[in-house]
Amino acid sequence: MIKKTVSGAKEAIADIKSGVTIMFGGFGLSGIPENCIAALSNSGINNLTCISNNAGVDGFGLGLLLEKRQIKKMMASYVGENKEFERQLLSGELEVDLIPQGTLAERIRAGGAGIPAFFTPAGYGTEIANGKEFREFDGKMYLMEQWLRADFAIVKAWKGDESGNLVFRGTSRNFNPMMATAGRITIAEVEELVPIGALDPNHIHTPGIYVQRIFQGQNYEKRIEQRTVRTA
Repeated sequence: MIKKTVSGAKEAIADIKSGVTIMFGGFGLSGIPENCIAALSNSGINNLTCISNNAGVDGFGLGLLLEKRQIKKMMASYVGENKEFERQLLSGELEVDLIPQGTLAERIRAGGAGIPAFFTPAGYGTEIANGKEFREFDGKMYLMEQWLRADFAIVKAWKGDESGNLVFRGTSRNFNPMMATAGRITIAEVEELVPIGALDPNHIHTPGIYVQRIFQGQNYEKRIEQRTVRTA
């Protein structure tokens, strides 16, 4: 059996070099790989292309990499919570590719499924369509979008076993499972690492065949971007 378990985030990301493309799982700040992001922040690498639902917030998540100028290009669907992101974008320091959220999800899923391109109506007639092929189907115009794949996909799961089988919980299932299939090397950090056979096969969301490295994370903050409570 191939050994997939590693001691922690530092070992998991040890061979990630400057200039690579990395997918980061999570939805907003829910289900992001906090440990690996922190380790990358301390690694000194830069010139990264990052694919994520969001760009983190100031001082947390991918915001840590933005603060240290480690990200060259950001591909995301929502970036509204990060002032440093805004500053770098407006100053021209950061290359940004804003992608409709459904299109982003499908491009990643297509990358994992080996489908190089597909057609979607989202973005037709807008700046997103500039330079892209489009066709008409049943009287409606569609844009051709290409798959997304990455050198590394870094995901965070609720539980995982030593073979790399993963179980996600809540909104973390929105991007983590599909990203796990679209990385040439997939790294998974989990809240609880269990022995092989401890997970119910019917509850596994990502089969271990997609995962090359796994470790049990620690000290998760699980921040909430905008906490909203009802007043009496």
